[in-house]
Amino acid sequence: MTRTETAALLLANDNYAIVTHRRPDGDTIGSAAVLCMGLRQLGKQAHILANPEITPKYAHLHQGLTKPQMDAGDFVISVDVASDNMLPDCFRGLPFALRIDHHGFATAFTPMELVEPDAAACGEILYHLLMQMGVELDIPMANALYTAVSTDTGCFRYANTTADTFAVAAACARAGAEIFTINQALFETNSLARLKVQSYLLEHAVFLQENKVVVCALPHSVELACGAGEDDLDNISGFPRTIEGVKLAVTIREEGENRAKMSVRAVPGQDAAAFCAKFGGGGHKGAAGASMNMTLDEAVQAVMAELPVIQ
Repeated sequence: MTRTETAALLLANDNYAIVTHRRPDGDTIGSAAVLCMGLRQLGKQAHILANPEITPKYAHLHQGLTKPQMDAGDFVISVDVASDNMLPDCFRGLPFALRIDHHGFATAFTPMELVEPDAAACGEILYHLLMQMGVELDIPMANALYTAVSTDTGCFRYANTTADTFAVAAACARAGAEIFTINQALFETNSLARLKVQSYLLEHAVFLQENKVVVCALPHSVELACGAGEDDLDNISGFPRTIEGVKLAVTIREEGENRAKMSVRAVPGQDAAAFCAKFGGGGHKGAAGASMNMTLDEAVQAVMAELPVIQ
């Protein structure tokens, strides 16, 4: 669907239930919040379905916007969800009507979708969609939207950042977004637990192909020993990519017995999404992931066997 078609669809319907993905990040959380507030501004009934995996870092953005479960007849929308395997178990099987997303590598699971792979963040799409519908940004909406676009671009440092990304951020600033406060909380504050995890990753990292590739495995026992929660581990997979010379960084977290989560970060010229697709995952060229039904050691070996040769 086009933005115009999607805007008409949203204006014509009501009773919205908005869904975010598992281990929700700033983009899915911020996008859900700004969509919900925008629809309410237009007089629609709209709620975000409470995600049990949301963490304190982002939970405030959904204050007053959630409900525990969908009601009969709700128009269910997912935001920033590339496939149904990105959903928490409690959201799988819902009667989704619309997906709004920016992932190029995705598996359709809704009858209708607005997907713009060139958008740096799902929040960018929501901004233009809501403006087309006649919504006006207020401060809470601007804070949510700025959180969405800034987190998915690494505070506008990643290669996915475009002129439009800056234009959306500028609109947030004009509307009164608390830029300094948000940036300080998300990008300039590290917990001691996070620093301990980073130290472990660096000490145990496996460097390959003349240090162009790095593979890091993070056992759950180490997370516990470091006292690290999900907020401490938010985007921890980006850390190995910051090492000089690294072009492809693979971080594998142990999630449970025979379950691991791979996150891949890549520089321009490399394709993280294509690599993750080999394991049933997806995402973007610069950042992608996949869930793996195997032990941590098995996941590491499987990844090692499939690594591309980096020029």
